[in-house]
Amino acid sequence: MFAANLPVIVGVGQYVNRSRDLEAAVEPLEMMATVARAAGDDAGVQGLLARMDSLQVVNIIAWPYPDTTGLLAERLGASPAERVYTAVGGDTPQRLINKTAEAIVRGETRLALICGAEVLALTRLARKQGFTLPWRERGIPQELVGDSRTGVSEVESRHGAVMPTRVYPLFENAIRAHLGLSLEDHRRRLGALYERFSAVAAQNPYAWFPQPLTADEITTVSPTNRMVCFPYPKRMNAIMEVNQAAAVILTGSQTASEIGIPEERWVYLWGCGEANDKWFVSDRVNLHSSPAIGAATSRALGMAGLAVDEIELFDLYSCFPSAVQLAMGELGLSMDDPRPLTLTGGLAYAGGPGNNYVTHAVAAAVERLRESPGAKALITGLGWFATKHSAGVYSASRPPSERWQRTDPEVDQAPIEAMESPSTVERAEGPAIIESYTVQFNREAEPEMGIVIGRLGNGEKPGARFIANTPPDADLMRAMTREEFVGASGRVSHDAESDRNLFAP
Repeated sequence: MFAANLPVIVGVGQYVNRSRDLEAAVEPLEMMATVARAAGDDAGVQGLLARMDSLQVVNIIAWPYPDTTGLLAERLGASPAERVYTAVGGDTPQRLINKTAEAIVRGETRLALICGAEVLALTRLARKQGFTLPWRERGIPQELVGDSRTGVSEVESRHGAVMPTRVYPLFENAIRAHLGLSLEDHRRRLGALYERFSAVAAQNPYAWFPQPLTADEITTVSPTNRMVCFPYPKRMNAIMEVNQAAAVILTGSQTASEIGIPEERWVYLWGCGEANDKWFVSDRVNLHSSPAIGAATSRALGMAGLAVDEIELFDLYSCFPSAVQLAMGELGLSMDDPRPLTLTGGLAYAGGPGNNYVTHAVAAAVERLRESPGAKALITGLGWFATKHSAGVYSASRPPSERWQRTDPEVDQAPIEAMESPSTVERAEGPAIIESYTVQFNREAEPEMGIVIGRLGNGEKPGARFIANTPPDADLMRAMTREEFVGASGRVSHDAESDRNLFAP
């Protein structure tokens, strides 16, 4: 497909509200209106929002409305024919941009606003203080667009592997073992990685925590940096208790010219890709890589006609360090690569506004690329447990080719689905070896749950994967944070009363 009307982002807006004054609390609807208007102003054309024919809102966790798009359209004085409210997933903003860009090239959409907001900090503070927020009534949202499947299997749920804080450490410990690092070397690796992220957040006016942290401050467990799930203390976790909003306006280059948007505001989407890993973690081929990140980024780079060495800027989705490292592994990026891996500071420091972080990343990329028109940026999005992935390549310079054609994601999905998953066993018995593990701690710094993914040894189903918990043995769980337990041998048995597997070395 040849198109002179190449997809461009022409306006961006961001907002952060760090105030704890509940009397002046701004609700997400008004926050989205604020960033939408900011994006319109950023494009440099009056009345732009009234012309939009597509309004797309990323799923709001803290305060959903029954008709979010209708309320926002009314607030903005717009009457878009297309109104989209999405399912959950941190991959969502980039997926929306990719699909909207295709619709623009096909002539199905002229001008689109994509936005989102989160207010978990305000809502939790209000709940804690017994304060009733005087906002529009919450309600069940209209039909969700996107993949609404749950991210966990029934067996994973039964063993407590239901929260990102518990699952991403399983990837992290598998990565450490795959790299052959000691626990101490691994701790230093994570500190060095996230110190770089914190330094970027310190320069970001929209960051939730705009203060630099040292590697030791990030990795050292303390009363203010408690261990959450090994090996992640609090400062390595995405912080969802934020009040943030962001928006982007997307159109075609031909349309932008007709409307009168100055060309220096344009940032082109050169390439894009999407793919899902095996949906349930238990079915992944291994726990230290992500074929879907590889597929999505390869597709985006290939469509852009670029090698990864030609990318100057990255924003790799960073809910946890393992998510960053999964992307680095697929892209072939080393820890000493001098290029920025985040443009915002990441979800632990810039903030993790639910499903909408990538909108902030794209907005930050647009601002950087306008300053350096010849540079290229690669943005990645991620949903559930490193399950859903999206990628986009951006530049303020015009692509070398007028050809812009998005590949059907099923093309890249088919080979991933064809990969052979390990056989799994729901109720495991016999000798076993740990493939990965984590230990969850409570707020009193006591270990309270061990989660193990392992493989059966000699027996009825050798090599079959299982998920288990450890016995409620605090000494054992503490030992698992001080010694390498990946590869440790033991025995797994099924407890009929709890219907859970238990692993003991």
